[in-house]
Amino acid sequence: MPTLGIAPLLDAYFRRRFAAAGLVEASVPLDGGATTVHCWRFSPGAADDGEGDARPVLVLLHGFGPPATWQWRRQVGPLSRRFRLIVPDLLFFGGSSTTSAPGAGRVSEAQQAEAVAKLVAAVVAPAPGAPARVSVAGTSYGGFVAYHVARLLGPAAVERVVIASSDLLKAADDDRALLRRGGAERVEDVMLPRSPEQMRRLLQLAYHRPRRFTPGFVLRNLVQYLYSDKVEEKKELIKGITLGNKDKFQLTPLPQEVLVLWGEHDQIFPVEKAFEVARKLGANARLEVLKETGHMPQEEDPKRFNEAILNFLLPAPKSSL
Repeated sequence: MPTLGIAPLLDAYFRRRFAAAGLVEASVPLDGGATTVHCWRFSPGAADDGEGDARPVLVLLHGFGPPATWQWRRQVGPLSRRFRLIVPDLLFFGGSSTTSAPGAGRVSEAQQAEAVAKLVAAVVAPAPGAPARVSVAGTSYGGFVAYHVARLLGPAAVERVVIASSDLLKAADDDRALLRRGGAERVEDVMLPRSPEQMRRLLQLAYHRPRRFTPGFVLRNLVQYLYSDKVEEKKELIKGITLGNKDKFQLTPLPQEVLVLWGEHDQIFPVEKAFEVARKLGANARLEVLKETGHMPQEEDPKRFNEAILNFLLPAPKSSL
């Protein structure tokens, strides 16, 4: 990675925001050392022994692109005051990787969920006789993973679920529509920009109100810093997504309470799909559309995004009257 330019300065600033929120950086070995998950987590000194900290545990799962510190930087401060946070880099993002990928080496979103579940088990000490109980929130690709975490662990371990900007019903027609909007031939050309021009187009798709002008040298620095690591593995992640493959994945309702959050002007996963996803997730799902935002509502309107999560995960107690 280059050491000059604006990207490493931003990276250092975002990491400081995580540290200021009381999170500590850790690399957690799993699968006998075949898998390593890098994460930011609540301080282990006072909060992982089941005593002394009543805050519930919340797992934040990032989308396809930069590491977690870039995608959740506006959430960790407000949310850490109410939750013990675990914020991993998913496999082949940031410092997370595995050598135990099955088959052709492709890791599906379900296998990402298995790694997240093992991370939670390693980080959170359960109460005696019960599994560690958490809530999970995922954005975009992280929403795919969050759904699988909830389904894998069940309501005994996962209390509530937030699916943000995440088309769980994505199929081949949706990919073709994305390629038309992005002016590209392959999904990887949209999601893994290799030039300033591709980076500019991705920002235009991701944000409802992107910056009017970003110099080419800044975009080139972002591409080099954020999209030059584990490129081939990330291409395989795109190919490994099972959504839309009816032989490998069927979307079924979750038993947990689910909040579906979506940006009104999302160009990656258009808001029309939000209504379909919420309906398919069943009676326990509710939908909230954030106006004047695109695919990244947690960045474009963090106040409303954070309020929506807090109101959902920490509902006011019902009156006894």
